Amino acid sequence: MVAEWISCLDKRPSDRSGEELDIIYSRLKDVKAFETFDPTLLQQICYYGYYEDLEKGITLYRQADTGRNWYAVLSGSLDVNVSDLLEDKNAVTVCTLGVGAAFGESVLDNSPRRATVITCEYTELLRVERNDLLKVWKSNSELMSRLFSSSIKPPSPVASPSATLPSNPLSLNSKNLSDKITFIGQQIRAGLLTNFPGIIADRQISLRTYRRCCIGSQLVDWIIQECNLVHSRQQGVGMWQVLLEEGVLKHVCNEYNFEDKNLFYRFKEDDCGSEQGPPGASVPLADSVLLQECFTTLAKMGPDALMRLMLRKPPKERTAEDLDYIYEELLHIKALSHLSNSVKRELASCIQFESREGAGTVLIKQGDEGKSWYIILKGSVNVTIFGKGVVGQLHEGDDFGKLALVNDAPRAASIILRDERCHFLRVDKEDFNRILRDVEAKTERLKENGKDVLVLEKLSRSDGSQSNKYTIMAGTPEKMVEYIMDSCVDCRDDDDHDYFMEDFFLTFNVFMTVDRLCSLLMSYFNETVKTEDRFNGDDGCLDLKATEQKKIRVVRTVLRWVELIPQKMGEENELLPLIGKLRSALHSDGMLSLLAQFERGLENSDNLLLHKNTTRKKEGPSSMLWIEHSPHLARISSTSRQRISRPTLDDSEENRTLKREPLCPNTDVKFKVYYPDRSYCTLKLGLGSSVSEIAKEASEKLSVNPEDCVIFEMKSTGEKVIFKESDTCIITTISHNGRLFAAPKGGIEKLKPLQEQEGPNSSSFNDLEIMSSRELALQMTLYDFELFNCVFEGEFVFSVFKKNHFPGKIVGNLDCFLARFNEVQHWVISEICLTPLLSKRVHILRKFIKIAQHCRDFQNMMAFFGIIMGLSNIAISRLSQTWEKLPSKFKKLFKEFETLLDPTRNHRTYRLAVSKQESPFIPFMPLLMKDMTFIFEGNKTIIDGLINFEKMHMIANTIRYIRCARKEVFFGDNLPLVKNRADIRQYVRNLHVIDNQRTLSQLSHRLEKRAE
Repeated sequence: MVAEWISCLDKRPSDRSGEELDIIYSRLKDVKAFETFDPTLLQQICYYGYYEDLEKGITLYRQADTGRNWYAVLSGSLDVNVSDLLEDKNAVTVCTLGVGAAFGESVLDNSPRRATVITCEYTELLRVERNDLLKVWKSNSELMSRLFSSSIKPPSPVASPSATLPSNPLSLNSKNLSDKITFIGQQIRAGLLTNFPGIIADRQISLRTYRRCCIGSQLVDWIIQECNLVHSRQQGVGMWQVLLEEGVLKHVCNEYNFEDKNLFYRFKEDDCGSEQGPPGASVPLADSVLLQECFTTLAKMGPDALMRLMLRKPPKERTAEDLDYIYEELLHIKALSHLSNSVKRELASCIQFESREGAGTVLIKQGDEGKSWYIILKGSVNVTIFGKGVVGQLHEGDDFGKLALVNDAPRAASIILRDERCHFLRVDKEDFNRILRDVEAKTERLKENGKDVLVLEKLSRSDGSQSNKYTIMAGTPEKMVEYIMDSCVDCRDDDDHDYFMEDFFLTFNVFMTVDRLCSLLMSYFNETVKTEDRFNGDDGCLDLKATEQKKIRVVRTVLRWVELIPQKMGEENELLPLIGKLRSALHSDGMLSLLAQFERGLENSDNLLLHKNTTRKKEGPSSMLWIEHSPHLARISSTSRQRISRPTLDDSEENRTLKREPLCPNTDVKFKVYYPDRSYCTLKLGLGSSVSEIAKEASEKLSVNPEDCVIFEMKSTGEKVIFKESDTCIITTISHNGRLFAAPKGGIEKLKPLQEQEGPNSSSFNDLEIMSSRELALQMTLYDFELFNCVFEGEFVFSVFKKNHFPGKIVGNLDCFLARFNEVQHWVISEICLTPLLSKRVHILRKFIKIAQHCRDFQNMMAFFGIIMGLSNIAISRLSQTWEKLPSKFKKLFKEFETLLDPTRNHRTYRLAVSKQESPFIPFMPLLMKDMTFIFEGNKTIIDGLINFEKMHMIANTIRYIRCARKEVFFGDNLPLVKNRADIRQYVRNLHVIDNQRTLSQLSHRLEKRAE
């Protein structure tokens, strides 16, 4: 069953309803290719676009063909091939187009295709036909001219005499960025003059007077005080640097960029010598709402300006804080993902910033000597070859020029700017070669039989000097375990602290099983050491002391493993056999003192299961889970068939002892499986059961063989997700209103969703009205923290590295936690769309913004983002009458919250906001999973037969962040009691939602019809 937005795109434009266009828009607005599109332009693309998907190896079009369509890549990738003789065998791949790339604009001037485009993998495209693209161009020529290559010359539309700048100077679509920055500068200066006139004053130093200037450190103090979005002085510096770069603010002697020091800066208006600004200009009145909008805009632009400020410094002048900031940015750049962390740290000290202006400017000329390697920070470029024209385009995050440095060869193509202003990171040839030499000098390689088995890198001390200790960059599993035994087990935190041992135990599941690790440890334990016979060169007698030392190291390693990996990794049962073997071996060898030390270490560990000599007993009926409708709602099965929420953490001492238990593969669950005739059966199976096991149980009523039984999820939209026989733990993957179905093969196409899957038909406004916003946020946070606390740390690894790579492992707890995020979004949308009266809609909209504010105060970023993304959904954002009635205070608050959703620079605004959070807090998990996926896809696990441990270090850092978030438990202490707390707790744990976007859009259009 195809997705709903795809079905909408398959219709002819004239047959698409307003609701269907909203569904398409809500999907495409998050696609990278359309990030820079004006909303009006994107709506027209939604109207004219078609969906197209192609398998690997399909030729989309050939070089010299006449263009008929323009494309944007939704998923997958395509190779751009160029040939002098127009033959495939002579073709050269000049670039690869990934997700977000747009191409094919040659249809605008009807010129032939300049390259052959072939899919590298299964690829999804948005296609706009030539005639339709010309219609869009005719009505949006100014918007589209900035998006397409300057070499394209489409039919010239008639210029509109009324074309002016947008009425809102702060609009992100303003024609001239400088005009927007100038307006912001005027508003900020007006705010200073109105509320803090003493900041702008005449100042004297060294017998010289500087008229009407400000002190840099005072400006930073002021912006931190006035703007809630500023969380550090460094962030404030970046915001002022934005004004300085555009000439709105400048150093009185034009000698410095903006610095948080006792330096003098002056606004452009004051530089003209007039207190009220230049002749003919009026100083705008200080408007608090408008001033906050200016701060919001600067907060979005500030991080980029701060990065440029640091990169403009000569390498020798960059501080340790600068280097750390640059390094953190380099970690998220796609073009650098394959480099080791040590190389990225070296790059942070020498990489430079370069800005070029003017579409059509040649940055690199074909045939010139290669002197620099470039990475695109902002903008895009054309790749051109003599005689062929434009053969490809490169966008933000892409790089070029490295091949010429590595091979010491001339440039193979010319690079020409597509946008008026482009920003690049540049690494010069000398620095590039020096980094390669320095990294190799700090690297030691251990070889066996002529092959590398261990690659080590010398550690750096906190002061930047080189240590005498090494850490592992890559190696075989056996050699890494041996390294732990010989070099790490006796080390503790010191100036040269190496996280290798901790990172190894956090991530070894990626490249080896627990059984194999236990086997290696026992082999090391059982090894004997003999003294060497100096006279005959033969092995001498047994070296008892060295042999005993090996056993001691194994015991200490296992205790360290237990200490580093608490129950949250879910490895207790797999460790018990090893612990039993060690106990027996120590007892038989007579090492009773070491055995006693081992037992004490286990007893002192956080993992209480490991020091018991019994395996976990099968849980009784009280642990039976009834899972129905919503995967994250685990309900206790009782004889009365009444479903009640599992006891949770709250303010009472009694309930604090009754915690939600994590789901395990052997946890028995009861769930319903529906049949084509709408009847159902209730099954009782282990959560880790495979689809084939479910099919075997469910097929009896169908009177078919299990092999002919199809198990699938029926979503509320009608989409059917068919599970493979080998899939496991599917119960927790079912969507909120989804149902599990069993049907004979070939009999599922005509099946429709159940009526109950539609969701509620009325709002719970009356219940919400009497509930405290703060108490709702508190109970949501308590429940979310329970879900978060149940997730095994290993599940984050298992989910990203594919579940079939870890047989017997499940990610059910993580599924439940992530499903809660989607549920909260749909809850917000459903409640508003089901409220018919305008006054009540405004009231509930205001309440949701207040709940979001409290969630942010409780550091529950999952619920916070769920609410804000729900309010940003097209079904809610289009309700203009509702938003107009919302008080300005809440509009301002919502706009502030929206800035945290800004995805630019890898969600840097959000990362800055949460960087100072202390445990307990609930991070925005979808972004964390995105980071894990970036690590997984951007770095190979095995390189030249060795485990790439640089990748493991990055994974371990993410797990440490999760561990830090839930180091402390959230109880919600010191909050006033409310009478209906039990009702609120029950409400937030049993939300009723509509999760069908089409239905939500239809409800939205009934509330407020689309303006003609």
